[in-house]
Amino acid sequence: MKAGNMLNPAPVVMVSCGETPDEYNIITVAWCGTVCSDPPMCYISVRPERHSYPIIKERQEFVINLVSAELAERTDWCGVRSGKKYNKFLETDLTPVHGSKVKAPLIYEAPVNLECVVRQVIPLGSHDMFLAEIVAVHANEVLFDKKSGAMHLERANLVSYSNGHYYQLGKIIGKFGFSVEKK
Repeated sequence: MKAGNMLNPAPVVMVSCGETPDEYNIITVAWCGTVCSDPPMCYISVRPERHSYPIIKERQEFVINLVSAELAERTDWCGVRSGKKYNKFLETDLTPVHGSKVKAPLIYEAPVNLECVVRQVIPLGSHDMFLAEIVAVHANEVLFDKKSGAMHLERANLVSYSNGHYYQLGKIIGKFGFSVEKK
C-alpha cells in the first residue's frame, strides 16, 4: 500500500470558533486527539485554506464538541459546506451558547464540550496542528448517574469516522484492566 494515515477510527467532532455571532463558525475535524493528562491537552489539525483556520489562529481558542448519532447528519452538513457561504448555526438549527472560559461558542446540542486555549501552532504539511489546553469541560446531565454521579459516556451515542463512513459507538466489550481481573 501507499503510505497514508490508516489510524482508524477517528473521533468525529465539531469545532466551534469565533468571538461574536457574526464570526461564529463550525468546522468538522477528524484529526483530533488527546496529547497530555496534566495539564489536560488536545490537538486539532486544520488545513490553512479552511474558513475557520484564520479565526482559530487569531483568536487562539476553540471548542471541541463531541458528536452523537443524533447530530451526525448536521455534522456532515457542516463538513461539506463552507462558513464563507453559510451561517452553520442557523442552517443546522444548532444553538451557540457561552462557555465559562473562552469566547468561542459551545454547541448546546453536543453531549460534551471541551473549551480549549491554543498553546502552540505547529505547521505539519497539508495541515497545521493547534496544540491546546482544555480549560473547561461541559457535559449533558443525562450522561451522569443520579446516585453515584459517575459519568457514562456510552450514553452519548458517540460517532467515529473511518474510511469515508460514520459509525455509532456504544457496545462495551471490557474495561481498563479486565484482562487481568480475577474471574
